[in-house]
Amino acid sequence: MTKFSELNLSHEVIKAIKDFGFLEATPIQSLAIPKMMKGIDIIAQAQTGTGKTAAFGIPILERIDTKIRVVQTLILCPTRELAIQVARELKLLSKYKNGINIVPVYGGQPIQKQIIDLSRGSQIVIGTPGRLIDHLERKTLKLCDVSIVVLDEADEMLDMGFRDDIEIILKNIPQKRQTAFFSATMPKEFLLLTKKYQYNPEIIKILDKKSTVPLIEQYYFDIKEYQKSEALKRCLDMYDPKLSIIFCNTKKRVDEVRYFLQAKGYIADALHGDMSQTQRDRVMSKFRTGAIEFLVATDVAARGIDVDNINMVFNYDIPKDDEDYVHRIGRTGRAGKTGKAYSFVSGKDVYKLKNIQKYTKVNIKKLQVPSLTDIEIAKMTVISNKVNGILKTKNIEKYINLAKTLVSDENTFLDIIAALLKIMFVGLEEKITKYYPEVDIFGNDSKTLNNQRLTPVVRNNTTMVKLFINIGKKDNIKVRDFVKIVTEKVGMNRNSIGCIKTLDNFSFMDVNKKYVNNVINTFNNKSIKTKKIYIKIAQKNQRKLNLSKKKIF
Repeated sequence: MTKFSELNLSHEVIKAIKDFGFLEATPIQSLAIPKMMKGIDIIAQAQTGTGKTAAFGIPILERIDTKIRVVQTLILCPTRELAIQVARELKLLSKYKNGINIVPVYGGQPIQKQIIDLSRGSQIVIGTPGRLIDHLERKTLKLCDVSIVVLDEADEMLDMGFRDDIEIILKNIPQKRQTAFFSATMPKEFLLLTKKYQYNPEIIKILDKKSTVPLIEQYYFDIKEYQKSEALKRCLDMYDPKLSIIFCNTKKRVDEVRYFLQAKGYIADALHGDMSQTQRDRVMSKFRTGAIEFLVATDVAARGIDVDNINMVFNYDIPKDDEDYVHRIGRTGRAGKTGKAYSFVSGKDVYKLKNIQKYTKVNIKKLQVPSLTDIEIAKMTVISNKVNGILKTKNIEKYINLAKTLVSDENTFLDIIAALLKIMFVGLEEKITKYYPEVDIFGNDSKTLNNQRLTPVVRNNTTMVKLFINIGKKDNIKVRDFVKIVTEKVGMNRNSIGCIKTLDNFSFMDVNKKYVNNVINTFNNKSIKTKKIYIKIAQKNQRKLNLSKKKIF
């Protein structure tokens, strides 16, 4: 490994790097920094988490002429989040170098503030293509003195349709310049752009994808689509992450998951492209300070979130591209810390997962969704560890006297400890009772549905059994649909059907005990209105629901 002290860097930059806690350069840094210091055009291919911002940021800072207050370097980024992140990192790296002014410009922020910042004489401008063109058209940004251009995540900019904008910007910069492309992939369109705007570029490839996520433990759950929300809830309770990101493929799904978590009492918020910049900044500020524990986001945010203390990432949806998976899980395990990534795999997603494993050269381990018993044991372990930690400090003198007053002939020390533990666990028991009323759709609790004895419910002098069905009102299903299907497919008459209740995401139906197996066998893994059916016998606690509004046939 190359040490930063071997790269002929200034004392000020070395001092700033040490503040980050780094002594050795990453592979991309050790290869790119010397070439950029010489002014050579480069094409650098490297994944997220390899330190590429510092790879181009350090030589830029070393080559800036602080005596001249004109734009000397332009850095293009695909998203505002990434622009903000790059600007933040360069400001930290330049904190001991006087006279360097760095200005980020991006959409969603008032343009007048950016105009004022630019007018003060910035040497480094970092921006998104759309906002940069806006400033060029207003003549509030002049690029005639730019000598270094960096396209960060160039492949992403092309994917987002910025090809024309990039060309307009590059044509406004003198041809005598250094141009550096940093990209995770090298598609054909990307290579055409490099041929057009670079001069004899040297290619740097850091292709060991496994090395990009060495400290991230990766797992997946093989579950059905309708089980995802319940699985997420159990994972959060079981693993108790301090800061976590939950990635979804669409804005609509982000909002659904956010509302679900908030309804269950979790401190969660969302981040996606339909939000204003003010809203996004506010959410990110809360997330960085820990005021928000769970951030639900789309891939738009995946490449712009730079928070070191994220210890867990969830792929609620499997990403469409293998590279997006690397970017997502790269949000954890940063700055030399460990992290964990969990993916929810359903249906054909298993093929995507195989491609991801092949691409990253990492074996992603399969796990079972935690049972309620697992969660309770985990919480008890946490409390036990806290108690042991306090006992080790011995800072409990003032509580010993209180404990002595509680001891009597009727109550031993063991009784007192048990009573205090009960107080501590009341909240946990209430949460499990309140937030886990659903049928055990995983069948992995101590009393599984598969082994559950049929407990009859008597209605209209007929022995009935309540069934749980995974479709409801959101699937455009109505009570009459169930009646029609059951009578036609199973051959039951209406007297063999009891109460039917359709809720938003699932339904309950009482059927005559002798038809239970027929109904389950007939409909399991079949589809109604394109939705695959999943039927099981409802748990006992579900039978206690208020059924006063149910229809009886």
